[in-house]
Amino acid sequence: MTVPSPRRSPAKYRARVWPGVLTAALTATVTVMPGFAVGALAPGIGSELRMSRTGLGLSMTAFYAATALGSPLAKRTAARLPTHTTLATASLIAAAVMLGVSRAGDAATLTALLVVGGLGNALVQPAAGRLIVAGVPGHRRSLAAGTVGAALAAATLVPGLLVAFAVPGHGWRTAMTVAGLVAMIPAALTPLTVPRTGTPATPTVRPTASRSVGPVLALWALAAALSAAGNNAVATYFVQLGAEAGLSGTLTGNLLSLSALCAIAVRLAAGALTDRAPHHNPAVITAMMATGGIGLALISTGSPTAFLAGAVLAFSAGWGWTGLLLAAALRLVPDKAEHAGHTVQVGIYTGATVAPFAFAALTGAVGFAGASLAAATAAFAGAAATTAGAFLLRSPGRPTPASAPGGTGPSAAPHSPVRATGPTSGED
Repeated sequence: MTVPSPRRSPAKYRARVWPGVLTAALTATVTVMPGFAVGALAPGIGSELRMSRTGLGLSMTAFYAATALGSPLAKRTAARLPTHTTLATASLIAAAVMLGVSRAGDAATLTALLVVGGLGNALVQPAAGRLIVAGVPGHRRSLAAGTVGAALAAATLVPGLLVAFAVPGHGWRTAMTVAGLVAMIPAALTPLTVPRTGTPATPTVRPTASRSVGPVLALWALAAALSAAGNNAVATYFVQLGAEAGLSGTLTGNLLSLSALCAIAVRLAAGALTDRAPHHNPAVITAMMATGGIGLALISTGSPTAFLAGAVLAFSAGWGWTGLLLAAALRLVPDKAEHAGHTVQVGIYTGATVAPFAFAALTGAVGFAGASLAAATAAFAGAAATTAGAFLLRSPGRPTPASAPGGTGPSAAPHSPVRATGPTSGED
């Protein structure tokens, strides 16, 4: 006779799960920070290392390309290694890269370090996907994914603060050193991601029809690439765009930090709210991408007032969809969490790969206003691709997340039992 294990209280459950989710979010923040830090500190780096705007764009492109191209290998690595080991490794790689950049003396060294940083960054999303599916109940996964997704906004926060407070008095090398030291913090916290005694192991679920949802995931990856290309380009060159609009470097740096805080708040709020109806995630993602496109269009006007409004929209809504997209992908393939994280990551960083160099080249051809308008067009195209994927998902003969095994939609029982391979099994 099998005796069911006692249900854990909500308070104990939160105490065990959320520190690990927050640690994954902090790790995701510092691992993507090298790309944003180089962009924010571009004026000083370019001047001292004698690099043109296009050359710096190529170096940053190398970071994002390494993440996108290294994602398949990272997916397999994350599936084999313990989650805490994967996250600690990624955090330490990011720290070493930024400390190395602080001492770089030429463009080749800078680019090589950014490639290494990009490979380390590729480890995070697949590991985070595993962590969320293994420990977070279905009705809280959008919030958990939004917390991890907030890393992209938080990664612009630290460079923005460094531009405002460290660069004026101490220079870009000191600012980059501080960023490298900050990146070590999550490595010390990764033991929090280790399941404690009494927490359930990864649930065993029946595999979903991966071939059926494959085209949907491909369209969502395309949408992520398009929207990320536009938003990443503007985030990378935010300080320069602010200068073009007539804002001082200090004011632009503060605005970058405030916009990042706004983006973090939007990601968390969107995750918490959409957990009430997670099947609406694609519609919310579409609206966010389109709103971000409007913000980018406002930035392209060159007006200081429009720049301020556009920055808020571009950072809050334009980047607010990343966690929701991860949650939506996890609902499609709950038995392959690292694959969901890989899909989102490939899309985001493919767009980020194109963004720095393409934006730099466009500014040389059509100016900052024309390049910003092209970024807005990419965001609108991303919204259209998200809608296409949602319609394809609803087509006859395709499984919906709500009815898929292990899904979290309304038709899924909130406390349906699952088999676990750990010492005890619990309920979501």
